[in-house]
Amino acid sequence: MPKDSGIGASSKRREDVRFLTGTGNYTDDINVYGQLHVHFLRADVAHAVLNGVDTTAAEGMPGVQRIFTAADFAAVGGLPCGWLITDRHGQPMQEPKHPVLADGKIRHVGEPIAAVVADTLAQARDAAEAIVLDYEALPAVIDMKDAVKEGAPKVHEELTSNLCYDWGFVEDNKQAVDDAIKGAAHVTVLELVNNRLVANPMEPRVAVGEYNRADDMHTLHTTSQNPHVIRLLMGAFVLGIPEHKLRVVAPDVGGGFGTKIFHYAEEAFCTFAAKALNRAVKWTSTRSEAFMSDAHGRDHVTKIELALDAEHNFVAVRTETYANMGAYLSTFASCTPTWLHGTLMAGNYKTPHIYVNVKAVFTNTVPVDAYRGAGRPEATFQLERVIDKAARELGVDPVALRRQNFITQFPYATPVAVEYDTGDYHATMDKLEEIADFKGFAARRAESEAKGRLRGLGINCYIEACGIAPSNLVGQLGARAGLYDAATVRVNATGSISVMVGAHSHGQGHETSFPQVISEMIGIPEDQIDIVHGDTSKIPFGMGTYGSRSLAVCGSAMVRAAEKVINKAKKIAAHLMEASEGDIELKDGRFSVAGTDKSVAWGDVTLAAYVPHNYPLTDIEPGLEETAFYDPANFTYPSGAYACEVELDPATGHVKIERFSAADDFGNIVNPMIVSGQVHGGIAQGIGQAMLEGCVYDSDGQLLSASYMDYAMPRAGDVPFYTVDHSCQTPCTHNPLGVKGCGEAGAIGSPPSLVNAVLDAINSGPGKKVEHINMPLTPARVWAAMQ
Repeated sequence: MPKDSGIGASSKRREDVRFLTGTGNYTDDINVYGQLHVHFLRADVAHAVLNGVDTTAAEGMPGVQRIFTAADFAAVGGLPCGWLITDRHGQPMQEPKHPVLADGKIRHVGEPIAAVVADTLAQARDAAEAIVLDYEALPAVIDMKDAVKEGAPKVHEELTSNLCYDWGFVEDNKQAVDDAIKGAAHVTVLELVNNRLVANPMEPRVAVGEYNRADDMHTLHTTSQNPHVIRLLMGAFVLGIPEHKLRVVAPDVGGGFGTKIFHYAEEAFCTFAAKALNRAVKWTSTRSEAFMSDAHGRDHVTKIELALDAEHNFVAVRTETYANMGAYLSTFASCTPTWLHGTLMAGNYKTPHIYVNVKAVFTNTVPVDAYRGAGRPEATFQLERVIDKAARELGVDPVALRRQNFITQFPYATPVAVEYDTGDYHATMDKLEEIADFKGFAARRAESEAKGRLRGLGINCYIEACGIAPSNLVGQLGARAGLYDAATVRVNATGSISVMVGAHSHGQGHETSFPQVISEMIGIPEDQIDIVHGDTSKIPFGMGTYGSRSLAVCGSAMVRAAEKVINKAKKIAAHLMEASEGDIELKDGRFSVAGTDKSVAWGDVTLAAYVPHNYPLTDIEPGLEETAFYDPANFTYPSGAYACEVELDPATGHVKIERFSAADDFGNIVNPMIVSGQVHGGIAQGIGQAMLEGCVYDSDGQLLSASYMDYAMPRAGDVPFYTVDHSCQTPCTHNPLGVKGCGEAGAIGSPPSLVNAVLDAINSGPGKKVEHINMPLTPARVWAAMQ
């Protein structure tokens, strides 16, 4: 029977009540008495020397309080990058300053040049139009390979070149990989593009800065996935504000997908300007601004080689990738194409030799950073596309080729420096074959052909690394922050519980799933447990939500804190029942003495903790509140197998997704319904990348896809009903919940499945065989490839 509460129950998301009834509290809902509004004058050229900013006329316009330029930030630090990458020659990456406002040079369209603060937003916009810019346009560099050629225009003159770093991993493997490829029976080569994407969360970014002169206190309300990280980066490294004088609040956040992890110039500006003007300052991004100021995702160009022996065993993988950094290094830009990408190039397979090279390149475009999956989708797409191509070249079944090369013994140390603790890739493939009905595909293909259509089946296997860890290891690899998380469990006198967590919920369902864990541990109803997050003045220092880490890392901290609470409560219960602490058991919200009928309710024990009048706790201090920090020992490694079935019209190139099936291993499942929802959303985003979305610049650095008129987001008619299954469970061996993370899997596994399906459809028909089509697979691209 399905559970109706606790771990394993599909409890409905409690937070949806306020979201669906319009009573959520988003940053744009926050309005402070006397607040001012800011409008940023943004660059409309991609590359130029900025000789001057004349604000004379604008300053005298109605409502204008002040206009800020780079000169106002002369004593302020640049926006920091959170990870230092050391290149293959042992040299640190080139790390240019990222100013709050353009300082002496414009480096991408959309870069903020001046900020007009006025009584109303309309007045600020009007005044911005009166600002006169004196600039000298320079040639822009957009293509990554062109950017690293000798004589290319430099994005940053102070750097030696546009190459941020040339990273090799694992450098000691390179010769062995080269030798294995040279001596292989078969080598498949594929060149591909992982297209640039705009994250497009439903809620654009917003910042409201406040300052109180009475206590020198700054407050920033912002749309962030990790408020403590923003407080650390902005306070310590940009504005020089002591942490105890800076409060960062991230209330309800309408989606992030990675783009709200990072520290942005607009947050720093609103915080700075609020003190300068002694008034609250508010900025709300328009959708057009979001397209050219939010960090973009992906944008890799890769050559991958897969070597096989005569029996079709994988013997080596070698890749060379150009990764676009854009004009500046965003917060986690440097680690996304390296440590979050190179470490996953083994995939699900026992390939003995792997070498990954990544050249990170500055261009005159919006900065690129982590986007749902962050490095793992890029690795999976390369690997799963080249495996499919190899199967076609060798004339073997793509499922059989994968099965032959699956890792089967765990733990398994890969040649790219990670150790998979557990998994069962044959089980997820078995489940996929069942739920996707592989046996019925031939009949469905025949039905399509009878209608003049082509039908294709594409598969994909993936593994990802979630809950990036541990702090001491990643610190050695260049991380400039810890990667633990924290939770405080505060039990109230009457037995209800408030749990303060470092993780931030912006669609993950923490307010529902976290109470399920505590309810299971203690045995009280879930509605007696409240989750507090998003306010640095209330929660312990945690690292926020990204990388599918919330339950595995913050949830583990919550478990450890709850265990401390239970252990103390057992001491109190033993005192109340005059029994030995070692004999006390907790079940279904009652403490009992083993082997007797003595018991006492949870609420009686919690009341005694705070009101010890009748039960003096001579050897126990009052209260019942505990905090725990959890630093994971390893990544978690969710995995799965996906299948996509498409029908293609050869006359137009139009592709329709007929079926999509996903078999995932997420370890133990706390809330199956939330997990299914996360997979559904991830698959939709992956379909968006594979079929529709593409961020495009022209050669002058103008963003051509700068609105929904030109950037195609997936709609209901573009996605099918999904069949998802997560019954294949190999629990994580190194966290107390045995969970692995599920939030990004769909976005990792779906793009290669869909591309493989389209190519299978094309190559099942007459005419020219097609090896690869770069995403997005628009009808025009598909039709052109078939001609």
